[in-house]
Amino acid sequence: MIRRAKISEIPDILMITKACAHYMMEKGIFQWNEEYPSAEAFEKDIERNELFVLEEAKKIIGTVVISTLMDKEYVPVKWLTPNSNNVYIHRLAVDPKFQGMGYAQKLMDFTENRARKNKFISVRLDTFSQNKSNQKFYEIRGYQRLEDISYPKQSEHPFHCYELVL
Repeated sequence: MIRRAKISEIPDILMITKACAHYMMEKGIFQWNEEYPSAEAFEKDIERNELFVLEEAKKIIGTVVISTLMDKEYVPVKWLTPNSNNVYIHRLAVDPKFQGMGYAQKLMDFTENRARKNKFISVRLDTFSQNKSNQKFYEIRGYQRLEDISYPKQSEHPFHCYELVL
C-alpha cells in the first residue's frame, strides 16, 4: 500500500535512506551522504503533503516525494514541456533488503498514474551520473535524458535530468 507519510515515520524513512546510501557507497556510488537526505527535508515534504511511503505487512519499505515545486537547479534545464503543470520526483528509496522485487516500479507506477489522474503534462527527476542502474531503470520506463545539473554539496559528479511526457 502506498500512502502519505506521517511526521512520526521520519525516523523509519531515514533508516531506509541511510541504508540506501550505505548500499550505494558499497557499490562506489556516492549519490547520498550524511547530510542528504535529511530529516528537515522530509519534514518539509510532509508539510507540503508530498511525501509518500510504501508499506508491506505494516512495515515501511520505500518512500518517494512527489512535488509540484521546481528546484532552482532545474530552472536552466531545457525541458521537453513548458515549466508549468509538472511533477517532480525526489528521494525515491526502497530498503536494500527489498530491492529487486518490483517495489521501485510500484512507486513509479503510483507517481505516474497520480500525475496522469491530476492532468499533469510530465514527470521530471534527476539521477546521479554514476548510478547506471538508476539511469537504465528510468530509461526503460520511457524517461528521456536531458541536461546535467550539479549538487556540489552532494558530489563533484553531475546529475542527469530526465522527463517523461504524459
